[in-house]
Amino acid sequence: MGAVVVEQRGHVLVIVLNRPQIMNAVDGEVSAGVGAALERAEADREIRAVVLTGAGERAFCAGADLKAIGRGESILAAGHEHWGLAGYVRHPISKPTIAAVNGFALGGGTELVLASDLAVATETATFGLPEVARGLLAAAGGAFRLPEQLPRKVAMEMILTGESISAARALDYGLINRVVPAGGALDAALELAGRIAANAPLAVQASKRLAMGLVDGRLADDDAWEHTDREIATVAMTEDVREGLLAFAQKRTPHWQAR
Repeated sequence: MGAVVVEQRGHVLVIVLNRPQIMNAVDGEVSAGVGAALERAEADREIRAVVLTGAGERAFCAGADLKAIGRGESILAAGHEHWGLAGYVRHPISKPTIAAVNGFALGGGTELVLASDLAVATETATFGLPEVARGLLAAAGGAFRLPEQLPRKVAMEMILTGESISAARALDYGLINRVVPAGGALDAALELAGRIAANAPLAVQASKRLAMGLVDGRLADDDAWEHTDREIATVAMTEDVREGLLAFAQKRTPHWQAR
């Protein structure tokens, strides 16, 4: 099987990030596969909801594949870079999307949750944006979506410290819809998707477009993305980002120079 597995279950399209050996980290193949699945979902009248999950019980998604980046590879979908990380974070569709979080959802994993309409998670799931500890920033939507979806002070603490929160705290803050026992995330997401799919599909899709400000396949957050792109382009050229990634690979404390 490839890096992404797609299965239709009734009116629900299930997308599985299938790289459990590296905690379902995102590379170009993942971004292309997920993005193509979303296009399929949007075009198929029989599909009324989408569930995104990760293979295995250890991790939903650990974010970008840093080794692929280190090799000079793009982690975006070739020819569809505008879809963003995992072909998902900048790829809104009218069909409701649900993240089924089974384990770690760090960095880009949390950003996938933020980009989803709904989310369920196992008791062992954790969420966080640790990018600042690597000399980076949460450039796949996390830096502006987290303060939109959580209490601002809580979101700012997570963004500025890089520290993670448990599934229980994520539920309290409204980042996710429910917490389920280990191994139950996909079933819970499918149950929720089934309740959505039982409703009139065109009414559901129109409701989502209105709620999300989705017009002609675009969200009203272009300014935030443009600002993010400028900031990450600047940060990516610093000595600190090189030190952060090297320290992470060497499992040591980074020595920041602020340059």
